[in-house]
Amino acid sequence: MATENIRVTRIAGALGAEVQGVDLTRPLADEQAAAIRSAWLEHLVLFFRDQPLMPAQYMAFARRIGQPVEYPFVKGIEGYPEIIEVKKLEHETVNFGGIWHSDTAYLEEPPMASMLLAREIPPYGGDTLFANMYLAYETLSEGMRKMLDPLTAINSSARADVSKTREDRVKSDGRREARKEYVAEHPVVRTHPETGRKALYVNVAHTARFGGMTEEESAPLLSYLYLHLTRPELTCRFVWRVGSIALWDNRCTQHNPVNDYHGFRRVMHRITLAGDRPR
Repeated sequence: MATENIRVTRIAGALGAEVQGVDLTRPLADEQAAAIRSAWLEHLVLFFRDQPLMPAQYMAFARRIGQPVEYPFVKGIEGYPEIIEVKKLEHETVNFGGIWHSDTAYLEEPPMASMLLAREIPPYGGDTLFANMYLAYETLSEGMRKMLDPLTAINSSARADVSKTREDRVKSDGRREARKEYVAEHPVVRTHPETGRKALYVNVAHTARFGGMTEEESAPLLSYLYLHLTRPELTCRFVWRVGSIALWDNRCTQHNPVNDYHGFRRVMHRITLAGDRPR
């Protein structure tokens, strides 16, 4: 069996597992792809070490998981429009996406998943934190869950804190056709289409307010939720090496790249995988 060498090891209590025994430079057998997907749905984010993939190999792996799509604000690398560089250069002080968030929640159909491949890393720092949004929902009180279940939230790409984290990349690699703002309304609590579990779906980077409420009215409850969903016991932390890959389920996780390596260069390649409308 092609899966007999695959080993999946949890790295934290809340989420996250490291996968060993698979060489992603080679095409995956069907049973390998199925085993990886099963582990991914169980652990929410998977990590692979020592995978020096060329862009074509990286795309081939991505296509075994889902359908790669282009990122709305930054153009892809030459020949591969679906692969963008997520980078912070030596002179820059703000990192790309450096805030807790679920990727592009401001789109009508946010991505199912995202993948990140480390090309250059700083000598220290630059770790990524991940949080489990199933647990964020399940650890709320019954009363809070009942209140949140029917609510929707308005998500915008133009929130000031997250806009600042992409300014450098938009200046250097921005797409001319990108809109100034994308806005979408989604459930505050979404049901995962594959597992059937409920997950909290608001994030400090994109969520502006609850549907039918003002930002001022929404702020106290949203502030509480943002603190709650990033409690340490709901998270894991990944230390990158060149050739490391992270694959996370955007429907039930949030992530935050730690910006603690000023003066050093960090370059990652990201692929986004198409999703559907949250329900």
